[in-house]
Parts: sequence; structure tokens; C-alpha cells
Amino acid sequence: MATKLHTFMDIFDSVFEVEGQEPVKLEKIIIPKIQRDYAQGRKNSDINRVRERFLDSLHEAIIKEPITLDFVYGDIKDGEMVPLDGQQRLTTLFLIHWYAAKKEHIPPEHYSFLKNFSYKTRYSAREFCADLLKYEPSFKMKISEEIINQVWFPLNWKKDPTISSMLVMIDAIDEKFRDTSNIWDRLKNGAISFYFLPIKDIGLTDEIYIKMNSRGKPLTQFEHFKAELERELRLIDDEIVKRIIHKIDLDWTELLWKYRGDDNIIDDEFLRYFKFVCDVICYHNGGTPQGRSYDEFDLLKMYFSKQCNKAKENVELLERYFDCWCSLKPETPGDFIARFVSYGHEPGKIQIDTRYQIDIFKDCLRTYADSTGRRRTFPLNRIVLLYAFTSFLLNRDSITENQFARRLRVINNLIQNSEDEISDSEARASGNRMPAILAQVDKIIKTGNIDDSIDNNFSVVQLAEEKEKLIWTDKNPDKAESLFELEDHTLLQGQIAILGLENEDLFKKFKVLFDCSWDKVDCALMAMGFYPQKEKNGWRFQFGSSNPRNVNTWRNLFHKGGNYEFDNTKKIMVELLSKEGNINDELLDQIAAAYLKECEDKGEYDWRYYYIKYEQFRPGSYGKYSNTKYAEAPYLFSVMQTQSKWSENTYMPYLKIADEAHLSRDSMGQKLVYENAFIECENDAYVIKKNDTGEELERVSINQNEAGIDTEDRIKKLKDYLASNPDILHENRSISCVFR
Repeated sequence: MATKLHTFMDIFDSVFEVEGQEPVKLEKIIIPKIQRDYAQGRKNSDINRVRERFLDSLHEAIIKEPITLDFVYGDIKDGEMVPLDGQQRLTTLFLIHWYAAKKEHIPPEHYSFLKNFSYKTRYSAREFCADLLKYEPSFKMKISEEIINQVWFPLNWKKDPTISSMLVMIDAIDEKFRDTSNIWDRLKNGAISFYFLPIKDIGLTDEIYIKMNSRGKPLTQFEHFKAELERELRLIDDEIVKRIIHKIDLDWTELLWKYRGDDNIIDDEFLRYFKFVCDVICYHNGGTPQGRSYDEFDLLKMYFSKQCNKAKENVELLERYFDCWCSLKPETPGDFIARFVSYGHEPGKIQIDTRYQIDIFKDCLRTYADSTGRRRTFPLNRIVLLYAFTSFLLNRDSITENQFARRLRVINNLIQNSEDEISDSEARASGNRMPAILAQVDKIIKTGNIDDSIDNNFSVVQLAEEKEKLIWTDKNPDKAESLFELEDHTLLQGQIAILGLENEDLFKKFKVLFDCSWDKVDCALMAMGFYPQKEKNGWRFQFGSSNPRNVNTWRNLFHKGGNYEFDNTKKIMVELLSKEGNINDELLDQIAAAYLKECEDKGEYDWRYYYIKYEQFRPGSYGKYSNTKYAEAPYLFSVMQTQSKWSENTYMPYLKIADEAHLSRDSMGQKLVYENAFIECENDAYVIKKNDTGEELERVSINQNEAGIDTEDRIKKLKDYLASNPDILHENRSISCVFR
């Protein structure tokens, strides 16, 4: 692909060699009807910003160092070049040359080549370009206003989007270059240049033509970004810039074309992946993108300009991060990823949540750096997973796909169980862990081992478990798939500590257990022992839930974290799974019923008895219960209906069961309120008090043994008390019956 630099002045009448054809001469540049209107002068915030940046770069080229813009591609026929990519830049160059000629009073014969540039999109645009060359602005007022007031300018031309856009650009050029001298000479001496390729020279098909044109409909920031990228790279290394721009135009366009949107452009897709790479660079340098700009021009200056001492290294990383996906051809990135990721358990694949796309590369191209409120649309856990895929692709020559599948499972398990650790916030107590996390991912992908020397990365609990599992699967390859199936259970998500590797014979039974009614599982576990865990705050407890939609209740129990008594929960779970017989609803009912009968036969009713017997103890919500004095008052658990706080829906279960109609929501379910009195619970009694003064009227004691365990059913006792004392429901009547 032979090409050379051209300026807007010398490209006219230039002759181009085309392989297999006669040389072609470029005499005119014509913007055809099929092209969109000129858009760099449109008025909206994005284009205003792009226009300002582009003119800044052109102005800098005039007063300082020359600039080379992006490639221009076009088809030359009968001397007329129709640009397929570069229409916007060429039009702006036409206007800058016109402005310089008029401002510096250049003789008409020196700028006559401008007559050879024209629009065919509309008659009005073509005539405007011609009339503009004859017009001599006074430079005493806003040029656009002066033009509109000319007799040759029909008012309806203001409705032509190309003309209105040109007028805006002319004013912007005047504002930028008004105090600049010798513009024409600088242009003549090559201050602004570009490469031109005849379209036939690179053998483009119709589809590639569409791709070339795709970046401009509608105008985005991409071609300006690319021009600025090229300018910055040229200051670093001439060879790199040629290679990168060529790949952007061909290889990387081909890669991203599969992911184009309905608008048939790939600008956003490129820039989103570019931002992902910039974040990787940031993390590699030990930094965080939090508080940093996501503007692509700012990122370009930050990581790829001469002011960055690692610019060349960063460019090479950017190149590798695009090329590694291109290397999959003819397989698409989506098909490649689908061989390792699924929504359910499949051998050789990791399992991800259905809220995420399987094709994480596509997800990145669609949503990276977007946010909903303060939430990232492409969250950090997805960044880590995408990084793992790129790490493999960059090292594919030394890692087999089977090795990658096993290592990817380790990383996915770590991701799923390090929600608190995966952070890039310097404000959090754990700090920015992403640099260390990505370093650990690289180590795992490249070697299959976890590096203990890397501090503060994933969850230490999960890292320890993954190391054990790697050793275990090496020793027990025939049992590995059984382990992986357990890991993929919806309640475990990669962490199997609730069973442990020592209980491999129970792996399949766990799945069978939770195929049963969750309410029956809950009751059977409680019959085996008090399985809940106290949270760090000391007053809130995590139980299971009967509602299959509330999977987090069980996940919280089965994942080692900050809760107390995890080992006790594990012990009870193992005991239940070790029971003789087939695990099913019937067996679970038998276990629960046997426990209730045992309590009733002994005449001892601990809190577990009430929990199993009365369904109001198990509302199927978040599995959160409150007891601020568990050690001395084990019966005073309140049932919560939210994940963290008391609410008006909280309740003391004994009171709700005995008389729900009088349960006070104002007291958060801690009282039964009647007309002249209310009832509340103590660990060993019900206390009846006056509504107005709180004076204690009566105490209904609950018989307990020396161990503090009820020796009578306290719910039955309260129901009997209420039935025997109807006067409590009536105002101004004293309580007439004593109930002990």
C-alpha cells in the first residue's frame, strides 16, 4: 500500500499509481449525494467540544509543530475523487484555506484550486461553495452574519444543514485564527497534511466501503480523536503511528464491525474498549480511575502523548489488547467466550449470573464507562473477568485451553467471593485493590498458581480455599467435575466451605437437599441444631428462608465471612446430609416432626421448637432476626422483614401468633395493644401494662427449668390467657382473672 503525504493544496492535479491500472489524476474533490451533510459545525455539546479540539490541533500546527491528519480514502473516476472517509476533514480544510486566503489577501490565482472542491449533496451547498470564493469578508463583524446579509445568499439557505454548519465553522475558525499571522505560508509549507489512498489501491469491497464510512454517520468524536492520536504518536515513533493507524482502519475495524450498533458506526465501540485499556494501564501503574476524566482526549494526553514517559509502552499494550482479539479469526470473540462461559453448570465452563451477557467483550463495547447513578454499568467484577480473558489471549502460545478453563474457574470463584475486596476506591478501608487483583489474575492465568506474595487482592478466605482445591483436583482428577458442579450451585457460587473437601461424598446430596422445599430444609436443619449465625453487630442473626427468591439468605450462611458460628452451621449441615435414607421432603418432615415430638415428650420447649412448629417464625423474607440479649434472653428473637433495620413490619412472633389483630405496628410488633392495656414479652413472662402510665398490671410467668428452657408452650399459654381475660379488651374495666 504505497502512499505519501499530501496537503490540501498539492493534492489537486496529483497523479496516483494504482496497481494493475493506468495512473489516475485527481483533479476535483466532490462530496456525493450519498454522503451526509457537513457536520463539524453543528451546535450541540459533543460536537462543540470536538470542533474546539480539532481547531486547537490545527492552530497548534500553524503556530508550532506540523500535524498529519488521518488517512483519506477515496475513489477517483474521470479525475473526480469521491471521499469515502475524510469528508468532514476535507471540508474543514477547504474552509481554513478559504479563510487564510481572504484574511491575508492572497491573489485569486493562488487559491484557484479551491474551485475544485464542491458538494453535490444539494444544489444550495454547491452554489454556496462557489459564491464563497467570490466573496470578500470585511472582518469587521461576525463573518456568518455578514455572509447571510449578502444579496447572493437566499434566506432559505440557512435551512441547508451543510451551509449552516459551514457558517458556524467559519466563525469558529475566525475566533481561533483571528490573531494568527502567516497562515497561508504555513499551509503552503505543509503545516497540515494527510495521507491519501485511492480506494482501488487497497482493494476494498462494498462492505469495507460501508465500514470505512461507518464512523461518520452521524458525526462522532472518533475521526478527531484518531487525528489527535496520530499526531501524538507521530511525536513518539513514526513506525508505530503507521502501524496503529493502519490497524485502526482495517484490522480493528474488521474486529469491531461485528459489534456495530443499529446506526452502523463503530466509534463508540472502539472508544469504550479504548477506555477499558486505559483503566488497565492506570491499574498497572498502581492508580485508580476514580476521580479521573473518562474523556477520550484527556485519556489520550494522559497515557499516549509525549508528556507521558510510558507512552510507547502504553501504545504497545493498546495494540496487543486489540490484536489478541483479532488473532481469534475466523472464530469470533463471542463464540470463543461462549466456549468457556455459561448460565448453568457445563463441564469446562464457568457459570455467571444471568443479569450479565455471556459475551463479555460485547458487553464492554456496549457499556464500558457508562453508569446508572453512581453504579457502573460494567462493574469491577466484569473488568477483572475480561482482564482474565485478555491475559489468556496474550499468552495463548504457552497455555492450553484446558489449563485456561481450570484457571478461569479459580478466578471466577475468587471474583464471586470477593465482593468487598474488589474495589478501586482509595476512600474505602481496604483501599484500591485492583492493581493487586489484576496482578494475581495474571499470575493465575500464566502459571495456574496463586501468588502469596501479592498482598491485599482477593478475599483471603477464598484464596485459601482455591489453593486447597487446586491441590485436591490434582490429586483427585476423577472427582474434579463433582467439585465443579457443587461450586456452581446457586447457593454456593464457588465457595464450598459449608461442606469442605473432606466431605466429597456429600457433594451431590447438597444439590438434592436444596431441590426439596426450602421451608422443610430450614426446619430439618433447625431440628438438627441451632444453625443460624450472629452477625458482627452482635444483635442481628442470619437464618435461612423458605422463599426460593431470597437466595442471599442461604448464600450469607454458606459463605465464610464476618458472621460468627460458621463452623457450627457447617457441622449441622454435614449431620443433616449424613442422615440415612434418600433426602426428600418426606425425610425432612420426619426429622422436624421427630424433634417436635421429642420436645413434647420431655416437656421442654426451647426456641427451636417454636421456630419449627409455628410458620409465623418463618415468613420467607430475608432470614434476618434480632436479639440484643441473646445470651441471657434466648427467647426474645424478633422477626425482621428487611435486610438490616427494624421496621413497622418487624414483630415478636409469640404475640403475632396469639393475636395478630392487636399487634401494634407502631411498636414494631413488640406489643399487643388493647383499649386500656398492652402486653409485651420478657424472656420468661408476658407483662401486662396500662396504656396511659405503663404501670404493670400483671405478669404471666412462663414455667422454665433450671437450664432456662420452657416447660410449657408459651404460645398456648398466652392464647389461653387472652381467652380467659376478655375484659382486657374493654375500656375502664380492670383485669379480673389471675392467670399463672
